[in-house]
Amino acid sequence: MNTQARILSIEDDPEMSGLIQLIFERKGHRVIGASRGELGLELIKSLKPDVLLLDLMLPDIDGWDLYRQMKNDRELSKLPIIIVSARSEAQDAAAGLQVTANDRFIQKPFEVKELVETVLNMLEKTPVN
Repeated sequence: MNTQARILSIEDDPEMSGLIQLIFERKGHRVIGASRGELGLELIKSLKPDVLLLDLMLPDIDGWDLYRQMKNDRELSKLPIIIVSARSEAQDAAAGLQVTANDRFIQKPFEVKELVETVLNMLEKTPVN
């Protein structure tokens, strides 16, 4: 892929946010970061990213609430989302929280290769803005 994608990362940990930015900027993509969910939602609406990396444990809003909010919004529902969280998918699934078939869940700590492959696969399936 030689088209620059816009990747939005909603992540409150500055080290993790910096790592994500470094990884994908080296691959030629533009990475925008938000450390709070409400700011992230504003950036999603204004920047229209190609893919979203979403942490679940944010200081101002639960990531699952933000995820559901986006999936219930006609304009935002098609945005590919990769949840990147220290919480396990199994724990959240037991609580009735699941990602849609088009989205993905990656548990921290993650292998960089897994994150890169997941993002690139999603970008291949979705036209870059």
